[in-house]
Amino acid sequence: MQSNPFTQHARQVHTVAHGGRVEGGSDPSIARSWLRCLEDYHLDPALAEAPVVLEHGRLLESRERMRQVLQIADQEMNSLHQQLSGAGHAVLLTDARGVILNCVTAPTERRSFEQAGLWLGADWSEAREGTNGIGTCLVERQALTIHQHEHFRGRHTGLTCSASPVFDPQGHLLAVLDVSSARPDVSRQSEFHTMAMVTLSAKMIESCYFMRQFEHHWLLRFHLQAESVGLFSEGLLAVDGDGRICAANQSALNLLGRVRADVQGQTLEQFFACTHDELFSRAMPDGSAAWPLLTLDGRQVFASLRGQARTPVWTVPAGHSRRVVRQPPQVCLLDPALQQDFRRSVRVFERNVPLLLSGETGCGKEAFAQAVHQASERRDKPFVAINCASIPESLIESELFGYRAGSFTGARKEGMRGKLLQADGGTLLLDEIGDMPLDLQTRLLRVLEERQVVPIGGEPQAVDVRIISATHRDLLQRVAQGTFREDLYYRLNGLEVALPAVRERSDKAQLLDLLLRQETQGQLIELEPQAREVLLDYPWPGNVRQMRNVLRTLAALCDEGRVTLADLPAVVRTARRQDAAPVATAVLPDEGSPVPESNTALETAERQALLAVLEARHWQLTRVAEHLGISRNTLYRKLRKHGITRPD
Repeated sequence: MQSNPFTQHARQVHTVAHGGRVEGGSDPSIARSWLRCLEDYHLDPALAEAPVVLEHGRLLESRERMRQVLQIADQEMNSLHQQLSGAGHAVLLTDARGVILNCVTAPTERRSFEQAGLWLGADWSEAREGTNGIGTCLVERQALTIHQHEHFRGRHTGLTCSASPVFDPQGHLLAVLDVSSARPDVSRQSEFHTMAMVTLSAKMIESCYFMRQFEHHWLLRFHLQAESVGLFSEGLLAVDGDGRICAANQSALNLLGRVRADVQGQTLEQFFACTHDELFSRAMPDGSAAWPLLTLDGRQVFASLRGQARTPVWTVPAGHSRRVVRQPPQVCLLDPALQQDFRRSVRVFERNVPLLLSGETGCGKEAFAQAVHQASERRDKPFVAINCASIPESLIESELFGYRAGSFTGARKEGMRGKLLQADGGTLLLDEIGDMPLDLQTRLLRVLEERQVVPIGGEPQAVDVRIISATHRDLLQRVAQGTFREDLYYRLNGLEVALPAVRERSDKAQLLDLLLRQETQGQLIELEPQAREVLLDYPWPGNVRQMRNVLRTLAALCDEGRVTLADLPAVVRTARRQDAAPVATAVLPDEGSPVPESNTALETAERQALLAVLEARHWQLTRVAEHLGISRNTLYRKLRKHGITRPD
């Protein structure tokens, strides 16, 4: 032992490391570190050797490997030093081995810190220098302060060091940011403030490095509070063009309640209640605007997306090549099942396989057919639709096949090209094909087989047309009844796609927004939250057609740019009350209790009832929704309305 203070310190180290206690106690992490130093590294706490310093060439190599981190950290380190607003501090950045690569301090103090061993190139790993801010931070992988006599080596007990780790986007330790002071009057209480500043600066370096590493990716930034998006505590997800997560920072993992292995490589749809196509459509180059976003477990966060906005994109095989297909902007296809049907439809349509679209009246069959046409190689050719149920039976033949001048009394003198010839080179939609007269079915089948059209009173003409048929009827049933040709059914049914009703679609909210934008034609109209919730809860028996008509009426009658609950049609409001009945039953007061006289009281009762059911069902939202007799979407909206979140 070289001196009495060093001897006393060494005795204390041995006592605490082996389970003993000293006056004032000691932090368990310090005891663990001291034990590692003695048993794993075989260090002597009384040894007064200076730290090992890398030779100049190796230091330059280390700095070159960390060049990007050093560039990012330089400004933050200088800012941190200025914020400390006083002499006696050195701001240090090390690599993952504990080697000091940069030091910011006052020029007049540089010499004193070097005497303390804080040189550029000095190795301050725990295995070399024992318990210290840098080295122990590397081992513990967390922010910590080593105050004076908590250092392992007696020669370092004049230092107080607050250090915070910096992680790379994959969660590997990248660097350590440290503030060291050699002043003897540094108190542990004053280090709380220093530690907070070091941690904040380390997080800023970490976030900047994350964003720099993925500057060519989409970057999703999110937080529970809108005002925290863009701050150091925000979650960061780097996403590729397929919506797959390439990297996540620790804040993102904490907000999602997941570990890194459960997140990296997964798609956004596995964590958020929307598709990556919807997110990409909201991207902005600076990612500055934050908007509400639901997680799959019903929690609301606020998010922004840095990147170039785009319409949803899918890759569709065409022969042996692959081609990018974009969803037309006038149609909403964000429901995952609908997306899959769309991909399959475009794929077979490009091979000249006819499509048969089935679904309830008004569910958007024509819009879907137009989307397929727009996504195909025939997008620049005609798209022609004929509704076989809306044209009188006496006229449908001429509408479909056309006629020559003078073919019948009342015919135009110039004749008329039928829908089949109008669609030549493009696409013909035969809407409500189930209502086509039987004799015309025979002529249509001949056209499809021979690729020729014979106008009334005219000669055969070659025609190149792809057919999409649509119906709300059960065609096989009509085949059995003898009102629809079986051979035509199989000729038209190359691929049958059953389109969902609006009430079954997971993208109902996005569909509502799209239709409202289309019907307002640029006019700014806001749906109050309660009105929007009622519209989304309504089952829409008339499907897209009914939703469009309701929104068109609301837009026409809106005077102040705002739609309230009172503005909605009575049929929509009435359905909402009926849907809410199970919840109302759940929140009725006990017999003899006063009936609530205000909306606030009712809402309080509903909130308490929801919490009671949630607790009874252990927060299993599917079981809660079933018990209350409402959909999961409705349950999520009620949870948001009452500010209810799952407890930790």
